[in-house]
Amino acid sequence: MKVVAFNGSARKGGNTAEMINRVLTELEAEGIETELIELGGKKMHGCIACMKCFKNKDRQCAVKKDFVNDCIAAMDQADGIILGSPTYFATITTEMSALIDRAGMVSRANNDMFARKVGAGVVAARRGGAIQTFNTLNAFFFIGQMIVPGSRYWNMGFGMDKGDVTQDAEAMETMEILGKNMAWLMKKTV
Repeated sequence: MKVVAFNGSARKGGNTAEMINRVLTELEAEGIETELIELGGKKMHGCIACMKCFKNKDRQCAVKKDFVNDCIAAMDQADGIILGSPTYFATITTEMSALIDRAGMVSRANNDMFARKVGAGVVAARRGGAIQTFNTLNAFFFIGQMIVPGSRYWNMGFGMDKGDVTQDAEAMETMEILGKNMAWLMKKTV
C-alpha cells in the first residue's frame, strides 16, 4: 500500500509540511509506503476547460507543459492521497487549486479513477479561514467518491513562521490520530 501526499505550500518545510510529515510518520509505522510531493516552485496552472480528457480517456490531462500529469500519475498509482494546503485568503493555494481542478476533471473523464481511494486533507492557518480550506479539500475527495477518515478534531493546525505549528499540541496529536485512522482504513479497504 502507498500514500502520496501533496504539499500545496509555497514554503517547503513549512507548517503544512510539518503536519503532513506527522501523518506520514504514522503511516510508515504501520508499514505503508509514503511519498511527499512539493508543489511549491513548480509551474502549474488551472484547467483550461478544453474537455480533451473526456475524449482521450488516457488518465492524463491534455495539457502537457507542466508538472500536473506527474501528480495525476502518482495519485492514480497510490491507494491513499493526502492534500495539504496553507490557508490563503480563506481557501487553498493556487497550486493546490490547479491540481484539484485538473486531477478532478481527469478522474471524472476516466470513470472516477480515484473512487474508493482513501483521502485526507491537512490545513495550516495563521489564524482564520481554515474550515473553508478544509472543506475545499474534502469536496475534491467526496466528488471523486473517495473515502475520508476522521481524526479527533478537524485536520488543521495554527502557526505563522516555519515550525510554529509544532507548538500546536492539539494539531500534532490530530495528525498522529489521522495517520493511524488512515492506515486502519486502508488496511480494511485495500
